Amino acid sequence: MSISTYRTNTGELRYRVRYRKPDGTQTDRRGFKRKKDAQLWEADHVTVAIAKGSYVDPASAKSTIGDLWPAWIAKKKVNAKPSYLDDLEGAYGKYVAAYWANIRIGKVSRAGVQQWVGDMTHGRVDGKAKSASVVLRAYGILAGILDDAVADNLIPHNPARGVSLPRKPRRTRHTYLNAQQLFALADACGPYRVFVLTLGLTGLRWGEATGLTIRDVDLDRRRFDINKSATEVRRRIVVGTPKTHELRTVMFPAVLAPLLPVRGKSDDDLLFADPTSPTGYIMQVDSPKTGSSWFTRACDAAGVPRMTVHDLRHTAASLMVRSGANVKAVQRQLGHASAAMTLDVYADLFDDDLDAVSESMNRLLIDANVGNMWAREGILTA
Repeated sequence: MSISTYRTNTGELRYRVRYRKPDGTQTDRRGFKRKKDAQLWEADHVTVAIAKGSYVDPASAKSTIGDLWPAWIAKKKVNAKPSYLDDLEGAYGKYVAAYWANIRIGKVSRAGVQQWVGDMTHGRVDGKAKSASVVLRAYGILAGILDDAVADNLIPHNPARGVSLPRKPRRTRHTYLNAQQLFALADACGPYRVFVLTLGLTGLRWGEATGLTIRDVDLDRRRFDINKSATEVRRRIVVGTPKTHELRTVMFPAVLAPLLPVRGKSDDDLLFADPTSPTGYIMQVDSPKTGSSWFTRACDAAGVPRMTVHDLRHTAASLMVRSGANVKAVQRQLGHASAAMTLDVYADLFDDDLDAVSESMNRLLIDANVGNMWAREGILTA
């Protein structure tokens, strides 16, 4: 290795570092205004890095974010669901590519990423502040691309990691219907009655229920075999695996069995086809805020709070908990990744458990009454 001087086209004096890469080829790094800067760069980026086996060729950092995007999204396509891929591609095109596509990965800085995150959060990109979910998704794409660049030894570290990110707001309380309200809502749904009852009594997701075929129904054991899900992607129905890719079997109560539309159908027919159209699956309903969907009108007619069809899943969870189901059983029924996730999503359903713990502990302490301690404290126990 050596440090030498040279003149730029404008006659300015600059320093360069000549060195050999681990493969034996010679290269240099130019542009240092001071010899000290060249020496520091040589020590940090060449001598120490080669000794540690962490050397990264500066030339490899010339790839842009746009260059690396196809490989990153191709990796996601191996096991991601179509709806998620559509979200990723949309977020990349709208928020990541517009800012980073032509930026070399070696030029990405932590400060630059932090500025971009702040601009999206506070509406400095297009005048409209983005939600935490939108910002986190866009950031995750950029950080993921740079993670792959580190793994491929294109850059020494990921400059996107360690920036401050917005937090998602805490979930609001779910809307739970009792059994009477659920049946009243279903009655108001007309031809969708049994479909709505199925969602509210089993906790199936919209796509899981619309993907059911007659083959997936076991009337004797009162079970649904959840092995696929129908998802709407850009107004097109795509059938794939369930949300978590985990196949599962869920129960349905006996009262639902005689209502299921299974008669006169073959094994491959849909259990719930769109009652208003002969062409396929029930499509996603409109937002309840619009007041234009059949489900919204049914909520109003039944006198229950406006909600989304997905909220019926929360009602199913509450009915299961009230019936005495334990957390593990609810987790399996809903297809959550863990019981901890179920507790996190439905913590408010288990508030009564805390009351029960309080009462049982109180009884234990009263029964113990060691050395007549309650009398000494002036507490009446009877």
